[in-house]
Amino acid sequence: MGTEGLARAGGSRRPEKREAIVRAAALVFGREGYARASVDTIAAEAGVSKRTVYNHFGDKETLFLTASVETAGELTEHIAALADRHLRKVVDVRADLADFAVDRARAVLALADSYALPRAIRAEAANLPPDVLKAWLEAGPVASVRDLAGHLERIAGLGLLAVDDPVLAAEHFNLLTFSGAADRSFWGAVPLPDEELVRIATAGVDTFLRLYGAGAAGA
Repeated sequence: MGTEGLARAGGSRRPEKREAIVRAAALVFGREGYARASVDTIAAEAGVSKRTVYNHFGDKETLFLTASVETAGELTEHIAALADRHLRKVVDVRADLADFAVDRARAVLALADSYALPRAIRAEAANLPPDVLKAWLEAGPVASVRDLAGHLERIAGLGLLAVDDPVLAAEHFNLLTFSGAADRSFWGAVPLPDEELVRIATAGVDTFLRLYGAGAAGA
C-alpha cells in the first residue's frame, strides 16, 4: 500500500461518513497507537459499521496513512497561515519572527487531542511502514519547513537576514524556537505555562538572529 491507496481512499463515498471515520481514526490511533488500535474501535468511535470503514479505506494501513496525512496537512496549512500573517510583510524582523514563533507554538501545543497522532507516529516510527512515514513527513514537517524557508529567503532578499540555505535556516529556526517547548510539554501532552512558551520562543529567535541576522558574522 502507498499513495495509490491514499488516493483511492479519497473517493466520493458519503463524504460526511468518511470525515467521521478519519477523525475517529486520528483520535483512536493517537490514543492507542497503530498496533493496538482496532478497526472495531474506530468504527464505534465514528458511529459507523466496521464494513463501512473497510468500504471507504480497504485496510487498517490505508486508514492510518489517510488519517496521518490529512491531519498533518491541516496543521501545516494552519502554520502556513500564521507564517503568512506575521512574515508576509515584515516591519520589525525580531518582533515579527517572535510573534510567529509564539503563535505557532501556542497553536500546535494547544491541539492536545489532534497532536496525539503525531506523538504516536514519532513513538512508533520504527514499527510503521516506510511509505506511511514518508507521506506523513511530506505532508507535515517537510512541507512546513519548505513554507517557512520561502519566507526566510524572501526576508533575506530584503536585507533583513543573511541566509545562504533557506531550508537549513528554517530547520534551525524550528529547533531554536519550538523544540524546547515541544519537549517540555511532551509534544502537547502536558500543559506548558504560557510564560515559559514565550520565553523559549523569543530566546530562540534571539539566538537565530545571532546566526542569521543581517549583521551576523560571515554575512
